[in-house]
Amino acid sequence: MTGLLAASTSAADKRIAFRAGLASGSIQRFPGAFNPLVAKLIQEIGFEGVYVSGAVVSADLALPDIGLTTLTEVSGRGQQIARVTDLPVLIDADTGFGEPMSAARTVTILEDAGIAGLHLEDQVNPKRCGHLDGKAVVPTGEMVRRLRAAVAARRDPNFVICARTDAAGIEGIDAAIDRAKAYAEAGADLIFTEALHTVAEFEKFRAAVSTPLLANMTEFGKSELIPASTLENIGYNAVIYPVTTLRLAMFAAEVGLREIFAEGTQSGLLDKMQHRSRLYELLQYERYNEFDSEIFNFTPEGNQ
Repeated sequence: MTGLLAASTSAADKRIAFRAGLASGSIQRFPGAFNPLVAKLIQEIGFEGVYVSGAVVSADLALPDIGLTTLTEVSGRGQQIARVTDLPVLIDADTGFGEPMSAARTVTILEDAGIAGLHLEDQVNPKRCGHLDGKAVVPTGEMVRRLRAAVAARRDPNFVICARTDAAGIEGIDAAIDRAKAYAEAGADLIFTEALHTVAEFEKFRAAVSTPLLANMTEFGKSELIPASTLENIGYNAVIYPVTTLRLAMFAAEVGLREIFAEGTQSGLLDKMQHRSRLYELLQYERYNEFDSEIFNFTPEGNQ
């Protein structure tokens, strides 16, 4: 049953792998998973990690990304995803779900959930999506306290604490660079440079900051969509694609639902669907059947 009902790699080893990847010189690509099944697909295709986006957790609950989700909801989804993948999982912890003591508790809860790392941001609480206008950031000293609390609460020294700064679009890139240096001094292992616009801005940030850096390649936002190879050449250590899989799935679902509504059948959509056999392959259905066919028969038949 190794690797069947749950991943065979321990949380500790996933964290070690995350840190090794950040130090490897090769960019670590973390697509967002909106559910555990997508995380299995991300691993099968060969990416280095899985990302859990706060915006996606919110959207999955039909809520906007304005700080309405709770630590319980976010950690629960993170645990479900981390359980099924051997890859390290990086999760969006917003502002830490409260004051510095809450950020500290967030670290312990996410460690227990099997997560490899989290990022905390310097927005005021409640936050806004990082690629929307109207954001506000807390003073640098307040974010430093948030980070120091998180670092102090960490029990596994390999758990990655990433600091996200949203200051570039508010105070300018030089101020964001100053904040990044202060956050690294406070113990951040990785800096998330949110909503930079161009390759030149990513290059400027890399030249000024020695800490490992993470880029956000979200669609329809402030940033130019830069290939991973270019980001790697600039010297970025990690890149996330936070909402991509949800956007792909929701577009396909809407197209399909509209066709069923108009035509009264899904028969014209079959070539756009994941086949049952492929789903069963991803779920490893046959291995479950082999595990104990005398007690339970999971033979992939019927009308599923």
